Amino acid sequence: MKSLEKISNFVGSTFAIWVLLFALLSFIYPSGFEWIVPYIVPLLGIIMFGMGLTLTKDDFKEVFRRPKDVAIGVGAQFLLMPLLAFFLVTVLPVSPEVAVGVILVGCCPGGTSSNVMTYLSKGDTALSVAITSVSTLLAPIITPALMLLFASQWLPISATDLFFSIVNVVLIPIILGLVVRAVLGTKVEAGVKSVPLISVIAIVAIVTAVIGANQQQIMETGAVIFAIVVLHNILGYLAGYGLGKLFNMEPAKQRAVSIEVGMQNSGLGASLAAVHFSPLAAVPSAIFSVWHNISGPLIASIYRKQKEKETKSSTIDKAS
Repeated sequence: MKSLEKISNFVGSTFAIWVLLFALLSFIYPSGFEWIVPYIVPLLGIIMFGMGLTLTKDDFKEVFRRPKDVAIGVGAQFLLMPLLAFFLVTVLPVSPEVAVGVILVGCCPGGTSSNVMTYLSKGDTALSVAITSVSTLLAPIITPALMLLFASQWLPISATDLFFSIVNVVLIPIILGLVVRAVLGTKVEAGVKSVPLISVIAIVAIVTAVIGANQQQIMETGAVIFAIVVLHNILGYLAGYGLGKLFNMEPAKQRAVSIEVGMQNSGLGASLAAVHFSPLAAVPSAIFSVWHNISGPLIASIYRKQKEKETKSSTIDKAS
């Protein structure tokens, strides 16, 4: 079991490398990964079940202990990212499928990767986990409503179908994970330690499936989609950080909100796009999965250095 834990930790800590490697492989050899497409939804369910297993009572207590901070983060997640996505696909030339795919990424809740990046940035990790948990649980209601508001001018949107899909692939697996943890207690700890390994395998499989199935379209429009995804992500980091400053949050909280806003649950975006729209609409989510594993460590490094400077400056001020 210790060997499995070591492997899980190693794979989790090198997540970005695996995503990039297999994304490249699926682009070069698409036929080797297209068979995964029918399994995208079950794979996301597995990821969400793992998330449920890792959640504890303390994570939910954090919501009630700091409701204002969590509300700011969740509000920013569901307000800033959809608006930024809508703005980008309105001013840049993209097809209706790509427009809907980009907006869908913006309307998704935060991803669990944001919690890891917040920790690495020396941000408020507990706040990050609380925001991710709340935004994920609210997603069945808010994501379909936002899609109806922002994306219906490009393609027909069925908020009801999106609602039931998110309930099935997000809410039910998370609840099952919570129930299993509550029933089994400490007996489930060994399983929890393998969650990073399972989650990495599942998200890598989703990314490779989408890229493999859309290799030709990516060759034709991939540069534009990549540019939009990068802009969307970076603007999300900046907007989240600015909002934290606007509300006079502590620096650690500012870093948490910034990363939480900038990083989306791209696995959810890919699965919803593949089921409800078209394979091409899932491409922005797949590219986002690849890109945020590059930008996440970069922004975490920048924020960590910022924290170290703040600490050094504070120490000098006290000494003088």
